[in-house]
Amino acid sequence: MPHIPLESHLPGITGLLEYRKDTGAPIRDLTQILMRGPSTLTEAERELLATVVSHGNECRFCTTAHAATVDMLLGESETSEKVRTDISTAPVSDKMKALLTISALTGQSGKLVTSGHIDAAKAAGATDIEIHDAVLIAALFSLYNRYVDGMATAMPDDDGYFTALADRLVNHGYSRLPQGYDHLKK
Repeated sequence: MPHIPLESHLPGITGLLEYRKDTGAPIRDLTQILMRGPSTLTEAERELLATVVSHGNECRFCTTAHAATVDMLLGESETSEKVRTDISTAPVSDKMKALLTISALTGQSGKLVTSGHIDAAKAAGATDIEIHDAVLIAALFSLYNRYVDGMATAMPDDDGYFTALADRLVNHGYSRLPQGYDHLKK
């Protein structure tokens, strides 16, 4: 049960962003830029970064949401599962393995990222902006993880919620839906 009254039809982060639309708007804007804006990293790769951080932070809502989004973007579920269990054996490029490692470490503490990790990412082909964005995505999703869990937001009653959420993220991104979310009430 959430620590404060939130809309019951909006589990996880959406209920929190709707609770304070004034603070939610800039968070959504930054997330939209990082996750759906121009980038040399694909949307699926950026969602994998969010997934590995959320998994490391043990945020069940965010891990499930972003893994479902990766799965929808890739049309399979093996990649998101392997990234969560062992980055080194995941079916991604060496560059992505290095960026995922940097993101996972950043999710724990930015001080865990060393020049060795950065050098390994660059040797695998990562650009400075890709490294920057991997760290910023990790920091942003750590904020989300702590926000969701710190407020004890609800998990959806139906796992189908995550399929609908993934569809919304894939097709509409992270911006607030213009019509709001009342259509999700049962």
